[in-house]
Amino acid sequence: MPAAPVQADAPRQQPLGAGFRYSAYGPAYDPGPAYWARVGREMAARFPGAHPEAIWIVGHLDGRGVRLSFPVPAGDPLIKGTAQDRNEAALALFDQQGFKVWLQVEPGFADVEKQIQLVLGRYAHHRCVQGVGVDLEWNRSTNPDGGEPVSDAEAAAWLKAARRHNPAYRLFLKHFKPDVMPPTLREGLLFVDDSQIFPSLDAMVAEFAAWGRRFAPAPVSFQFGYRSDRPWWVKLEDPPGEIGRRILVAVPNTESLIWVDFSVLEAFPPQGDRASAPPVLGVKIYDHQGDMRKLFDDLSALGINAVFASEALCGRTDFRRQARDREVKVFVIEPSSRAGAIAP
Repeated sequence: MPAAPVQADAPRQQPLGAGFRYSAYGPAYDPGPAYWARVGREMAARFPGAHPEAIWIVGHLDGRGVRLSFPVPAGDPLIKGTAQDRNEAALALFDQQGFKVWLQVEPGFADVEKQIQLVLGRYAHHRCVQGVGVDLEWNRSTNPDGGEPVSDAEAAAWLKAARRHNPAYRLFLKHFKPDVMPPTLREGLLFVDDSQIFPSLDAMVAEFAAWGRRFAPAPVSFQFGYRSDRPWWVKLEDPPGEIGRRILVAVPNTESLIWVDFSVLEAFPPQGDRASAPPVLGVKIYDHQGDMRKLFDDLSALGINAVFASEALCGRTDFRRQARDREVKVFVIEPSSRAGAIAP
């Protein structure tokens, strides 16, 4: 039986947004900005009056700290960047198409206010940006089921850091455990639930409804479409639309509906908007004794996007991390001279 709707005592405070979550590690490949813009438009079109929205992850956990997907100044061992900016093209397109975008980080043990400053210092000029988000599963934690609770004072400081760039900016906090959220602060905050592993749509809606009641009248948002829930959502005729409509009935203070990137290529198959793959330019490397970051800096400067490496080199954590962060394909040189691709 469908879950009973919740009484509409906490109506939406903001226009409804519908779209997607993006990360560098979620989809099997990145089809490019035009694809993501289409997904946002198609998701929003399922809900009358909704605008396209995105949770765009610009900082992922890297060891005990964070790796931001754009160049950052050196000096903080817990905050690293990439050689090239990976967000500008998409954000510029979202500006043109009326998107609302949250820029999210997975902070680890790195200073959150400093991350907010770096992110908004680079991207606050985009009119699509509506604020920043912090995934609390990674708040002073490297355990996805962990994350330290956030006090009212901490959340207020993070919100203040964002509003130094734009007084209209807001802050979202994300977790599947409501007890890690600030106990009383609500102004300027959006509470995002990323729960998964549900036995059914009814079970999902019931838990999301409880999340909505917990934070009402403050706005809430939901991520869904996880592969752990695929056994039941794949049977729906229109999974994004049907799930979203059920949530809206049950949770009147819902502000946004977000399909996750882990299954986005299945739910929204790429069409002519898929970016063409660049040619593979590779080198063979059997060993490297110097600084691994400098090695990959040099490879990037030469336009190298693939490395044929020895088994010993492929076994090194620093090599694999740099290859992953620079999106360099790695092929192992096996003793028998047979080469096979591995995931960095």
